[in-house]
Amino acid sequence: MATALPKVQPVNGEEREGEFDPCAPPPFRIAEIRAAIPKQCWVKDPWRSLSYVIRDILVILGLAAVAIFFDSWVVWPLYWASQGTMFWAIFVLGHDCYNLTYFVWFPNLQWPWESFSDSPLLNSVVGHVLHSSILVPYHGWRISHRTHHQNHGHVENDESWVPWSRSPGKKGSHFNPYSDLFHPDERKYVITSTLCWTLMVASILYLATLIGPVQMLKIYGIPYFVFVVWLDFVTYLHHHGYEQKLPWYRGQEWSYLRGGLTTIDRDYGWFNNIHHDIGTHVVHHLFPQIPHYHLIEATKAVKPVLGKYYREPKTSGPIPFHLLSYLVRSINQDHYVSDNGEVVFYQTDPQLYGFSLSKKME
Repeated sequence: MATALPKVQPVNGEEREGEFDPCAPPPFRIAEIRAAIPKQCWVKDPWRSLSYVIRDILVILGLAAVAIFFDSWVVWPLYWASQGTMFWAIFVLGHDCYNLTYFVWFPNLQWPWESFSDSPLLNSVVGHVLHSSILVPYHGWRISHRTHHQNHGHVENDESWVPWSRSPGKKGSHFNPYSDLFHPDERKYVITSTLCWTLMVASILYLATLIGPVQMLKIYGIPYFVFVVWLDFVTYLHHHGYEQKLPWYRGQEWSYLRGGLTTIDRDYGWFNNIHHDIGTHVVHHLFPQIPHYHLIEATKAVKPVLGKYYREPKTSGPIPFHLLSYLVRSINQDHYVSDNGEVVFYQTDPQLYGFSLSKKME
């Protein structure tokens, strides 16, 4: 038996009369949002996209050259933080190459769903180069990310930071062509990306024999770890940790629009430009074919249509330290959703970390 849903989700444990209900069906359609976006925001310039790739690669090479030249324990920590951030930046550019066709929620539209360019070949080549260089299997991520965009906010069908329920969760591998993440006709793509990934691993191991494993760890290994932290940090906070708990859907209550409206924009301060405005996440989710260099303009254009369904991000300082409090609070409170009900919210398991939260409060 499903638990009755509150009309208004409490904020900080208190329900306030007349407050906006985030799980109410929106009074607008996705076509109205699309119509508000200026025409120039839909234009993809492959040369402009490539210019960002060249910029990031030059920065990565420059950082490595400086670190190797000085070879100082004063410089290395700065290098690790900077280079790991740049690895994350080229992940975002590779992600822009994703072909998100078979977008079933718009069966009559023939839009190219990648935002890097309209050339599938260019997108595939650039995507493989960028993703393989940071040990990410391109097609594996592309396909699962397509599923994520098609099912964002759906408890069972989403693919990114899916809420735990009391029933068993999903399993899969981006490397295994026979994984449940992929259709049989996608296996050849997964194999191609896994081979590219394997070549990159072999190259890293070979370089380690030339310069030594410790030097390879300093140049590549630790920045790779920083990149993974960025990847988890950003993707998690785009779907969790808002001040007011946001709904997850299943069954008839879910729709592409309602799921997309549960995503969250974030301000990353100085890092906004470095990682290609990935913080403008709502418009990106609703219209993934918009290039990253048009997302800010598109977001400003849709705000009047979205109204309270758009959650203005808190303005960041140069470094987004404020996001750490959202992350910690979400980890402490957002543990699972109910197996019952078509509109559900995160609940807290007081025994998850082996102690009772009520005892901690005493």
